[in-house]
Amino acid sequence: MRGLEWYVARRYLASRRKGRFLSLITWIAVGGVFVGVAALITVIAVMTGLQRDLRAKILGNNPHIYVFDNDTAKLRLRVTDWPAVVERVRGVPGVVTAAPFIMTQVAVVAGEYGRTGMLYGVDVQTEHAPLTEVDAKLRSGELAFGPTLSGLPGIILGQQLAVDLGAYPGMLLTLYSIENIKVSGTGDILPPTAHQFEVTGIHNAGMYEYDMQNMYASFDVVREILELDPNQSGGVAVNVADPWAASQIAAQVSTELGDGYWTEDWIRLNGSLFSALKLEKIAMGVILFLIVIVAAFNIVSTLIMVVADRTREIGILKSMGMTSARILRIFVLQGLAIGTIGTVLGAAAGIGLVTLLGRYRFIELPADVYFLDSLPVALEPLDLTLILLLSILISFAATIYPALQASRLLPVEAIRHD
Repeated sequence: MRGLEWYVARRYLASRRKGRFLSLITWIAVGGVFVGVAALITVIAVMTGLQRDLRAKILGNNPHIYVFDNDTAKLRLRVTDWPAVVERVRGVPGVVTAAPFIMTQVAVVAGEYGRTGMLYGVDVQTEHAPLTEVDAKLRSGELAFGPTLSGLPGIILGQQLAVDLGAYPGMLLTLYSIENIKVSGTGDILPPTAHQFEVTGIHNAGMYEYDMQNMYASFDVVREILELDPNQSGGVAVNVADPWAASQIAAQVSTELGDGYWTEDWIRLNGSLFSALKLEKIAMGVILFLIVIVAAFNIVSTLIMVVADRTREIGILKSMGMTSARILRIFVLQGLAIGTIGTVLGAAAGIGLVTLLGRYRFIELPADVYFLDSLPVALEPLDLTLILLLSILISFAATIYPALQASRLLPVEAIRHD
């Protein structure tokens, strides 16, 4: 009966014969599986969380698709007739919204301290769904470009940029456009025109790269700084219903607009970053999975020692009529018990640690290196299921050799064993 096999297997695991040594190595084997599973769950959750958090930050602060004129001679990002382009792009299936935008490199000076950064012209006049978090906050009233006390145009700074400049709402800043530098008739470079702004808000994008350099002002104000025509913009920003279909929809937009325009989507712009993160996740998973393999060798050695310690008892059981198949099942059950207990305990510890990391975020990261200021975690059910199944499967595989060794013992030789 299988109940007898499980009873014998349980007794062998809990044996106290010759002191506590056998029990100790059993728990060492369980501990190996426990550590491997817990470490694997935690690291995979961290890598998945990092991918998700970066993706959310990128999508929250950038449109899904950019559209520009196919005019590389000027080496500037432009769309010459943005109202017509916006109208045509909005008719492409899958497109949720489209609006003009401008981005230009500027130097910003606060008092005696200056920095370079990227100034974005945000269109809040045209009726369209928000393209980014800043756009959404401007439309909800959480952020605003004015009215200002000074009567100057308003500007919103990234949080880290504001900290570096010592800027605060109500402070006056001076901006110099780096893009439209003019040259005199004699060939001398003319000093860039100074443009004054009043800080009206601070935006926390949650990503160091954006918070360190991004500034936002009214679309019309930035257009005047760059001396663009009313129908000119830096480009057209597009959001789609499914961000993962951005590349396909960008191709449809290019087809709709023709050869005079080119598109870029967020997947291609950030492809190298996410490919590196995916490769790192796979590499870390493989490396940590070796811990589970090592734990499997612990199971093998534990069961071999049990076979050696219980050789005479195995011989007695076989002489009393227990078949080789049932002896094999006894040791398979032992290995599965070790693997299952270690896997369950490791899963509980891993999930607990991931929950604590996600709730309290007590591990801080240098934001200038990792883009994020804390360690994000996200555990996908598929990853968890795969880890648990593979751990138990490896534990089962580890039982095969010692179980076969036990089942092949001859009763007479086993009983005579010292």
